[in-house]
Amino acid sequence: MYKLFIRPIFFLFDPEKIHHFTFSLVKFLSKIPLISSVFRGMYQVNDKRLERNLFGLTFKNPVGLAAGFDKNAVLYNELADFGFGFIEIGTVTPKGQVGNPKKRLFRLKDDKGIINRMGFNNEGLEAAIEQLKKNKGKLIIGGNIGKNTLTKPENYTEDYVTCFKGLHPYVDYFVLNVSCPNVSSHAKLEDADYLKELITEVQKLNNQEAKQKPILLKIAPDLNNQQLDEIIELVAETKIDGVIASNTSINREGLKASEKRLQEIGNGGLSGQPVKERSTRVIKYLADNSNKAFPIIGVGGIHSEKDALEKLNAGADLVQIYTGFIYEGPSLVKRINKAILAEN
Repeated sequence: MYKLFIRPIFFLFDPEKIHHFTFSLVKFLSKIPLISSVFRGMYQVNDKRLERNLFGLTFKNPVGLAAGFDKNAVLYNELADFGFGFIEIGTVTPKGQVGNPKKRLFRLKDDKGIINRMGFNNEGLEAAIEQLKKNKGKLIIGGNIGKNTLTKPENYTEDYVTCFKGLHPYVDYFVLNVSCPNVSSHAKLEDADYLKELITEVQKLNNQEAKQKPILLKIAPDLNNQQLDEIIELVAETKIDGVIASNTSINREGLKASEKRLQEIGNGGLSGQPVKERSTRVIKYLADNSNKAFPIIGVGGIHSEKDALEKLNAGADLVQIYTGFIYEGPSLVKRINKAILAEN
């Protein structure tokens, strides 16, 4: 029904506007008595065999929603009814910011992809905290944190620290987002020495807490093998809890979209089917060359059960969807969970 009727209508409108409309629609529907129960009945798969224990946390199933969808933590309670095992909110920055100028979100329909240059638009740390106080405890919540656009390079770490301290009581795990191509001074955020400094500082704070929260690093799909080797060394050296592979891509190779269309769109991070192979390659390389020394959350181009199983078989412990959720609809989560059970 989604792909036949709902998606064609949604795709007639601006992607960012329809995103906000969808949020309002789900909020409205979920307030109607019994509708949440209907959603749960339609989309949830409750089976102990789907549980995954990682980072000292129990995920009720291995399929999550990636950061960027519920940036301000306003819909996670309602989205929990759609069968996810975990939801990652953010990217959250210390101060609210409008992000990059619109238009900044583009569909590549023939490629089943999206290009975005949102620029960490969000309402800021305090707004996220207020929303997270409403957590009904339905599933695991991750906090994806970043820096404000106007923050000077010498203060990057301070931004991450501020978000870490503020969100610590309210999320189950953290993701250091250092690989989004839509933020300034991108190069520094991928410098191995700086990453070591950042991770060390955040871990120092974590160790001072009564209860430590897992910390993961989100990396780009465009890293070469030498850079991936550096990531493996970094994880071993800093003892960070895991890696999310991967973020959006700046690579435009092999797209069906015309060169003219891509020039009209301009820069931004590419997600969806076109990054599937790249992200799977990164997962497999990290898993094989580290001897599976750390957990990996696989994300990028998951539009089917087969895509998800490929990520898991390549070495991912959990998977996340985003663009696939938009193109395939909420039934994708259930289909992936059923396919995982069928493999057991």
